[in-house]
Amino acid sequence: MIWHLLLSAWGLTALLMLILWLVQVKTKNASYVDIGWTFGLMICSWFYVKATDPYNPRGVLILILVTLWAARLGSLLITRLMKDPREDSRYAKIRADWKVNQNFKFFWMFQFQGLLDIVLSWGFLLICLNPSKEFTWLEYVSVIVWVVGFVGESIADHQLKKFKENPANKGKTCQVGMWNYSRHPNYFFEWLMWVAYFLMAIPAASYGFSSIILPLLMYYFLMHV
Repeated sequence: MIWHLLLSAWGLTALLMLILWLVQVKTKNASYVDIGWTFGLMICSWFYVKATDPYNPRGVLILILVTLWAARLGSLLITRLMKDPREDSRYAKIRADWKVNQNFKFFWMFQFQGLLDIVLSWGFLLICLNPSKEFTWLEYVSVIVWVVGFVGESIADHQLKKFKENPANKGKTCQVGMWNYSRHPNYFFEWLMWVAYFLMAIPAASYGFSSIILPLLMYYFLMHV
């Protein structure tokens, strides 16, 4: 059953990424992949809840948390793209390096992001499959950790946005609010939410600890990619 659910979810994210890849072909802007990655995780959480037990309180909880996360981050990415339709510098560099067969290579890059959604949603699925009637203390702690991460990242992003909106700060490094204490406070709080998903998944089953891959992967991507 687990593999069937994962494969089905992969089909949904693959379809989403195919559509966004076609948009990329038309616009020559691969920044849409970030939006797809974000909402792909939300789609995975919805699918897992629907395919397991829609009335499972843990499933409903993870659906709410992931949807809030995706709505905030997704709206931020969409707003940024609407204000500045230019391709993100990361993808512009990749496009410059990929001198031939660009669309073919971007297709697989988009599809890899869809597959990554499935790997990162592994913890979501474990949480949805937890049949226990009562929440453990670790699950309560995980919700607190998630809220701290969500609120912290929202504040950090807002502070950075306000800093960038001031023309006098052009070319300067943000050192206001949380940014005075850390170079990337938004990354830290984002990672904290993935730690929360891991903590929430631990009581799910004997292999719940396998969800340690969520914060480990997220740490690697945030720090090195």
